[in-house]
Amino acid sequence: MSRWEELTGGTSGEGYAARFAALAESGKDMHGEARFCATLVPPGARVLDAGCGTGRVMIRLAELGYDCVGVDLDASMLAVARRQAPELPWFQADLASLDPAELGVAVGFDLVVAAGNIFPLLASGTEATVVSRLAATLRPGGFLVAGFGLDEAHLPVPPSITLAEYDAYCATAGLTLVDRFATWDAHPYDGGGYAVSVHRG
Repeated sequence: MSRWEELTGGTSGEGYAARFAALAESGKDMHGEARFCATLVPPGARVLDAGCGTGRVMIRLAELGYDCVGVDLDASMLAVARRQAPELPWFQADLASLDPAELGVAVGFDLVVAAGNIFPLLASGTEATVVSRLAATLRPGGFLVAGFGLDEAHLPVPPSITLAEYDAYCATAGLTLVDRFATWDAHPYDGGGYAVSVHRG
């Protein structure tokens, strides 16, 4: 069982969506992740949203002209995504056993984005496998972008993965670190408790 399932019981989709809707209504910018991705690849590029949740990031990327596919394990989150954007392709799958061919999805993505603490919320011990699975979906030169918390202040669970470990998993999967930021607004990373990492295949 993933840490996410342990935390939520797989039933948090509606509550999660409501929380972000309230933030949006308060005037908070909700599209930093999509904007960040748009600086790396042009509209029309193929994007895999790995751990897409309720679809907030992917729906915005689709609005910006990207060809998107969303994958998540949590049926309650996907139900919200499908209701909000029924025309987009949403798939229920475990990232640790992700097989795009099984889903009828072509590989060769220009960018894979894993926003929302995906890696710290995976099932313990699957982190390297998930990196490998995601790397395998990229075209040569494609990007893997992941943003996640590194300390208790930035996570709903105890910290479970360091940047050194994540970089090692990426290197094993044939990915090279291109850049690292402290936020999705591309502020320089200074060793803080949250990092957005960009690796290239």
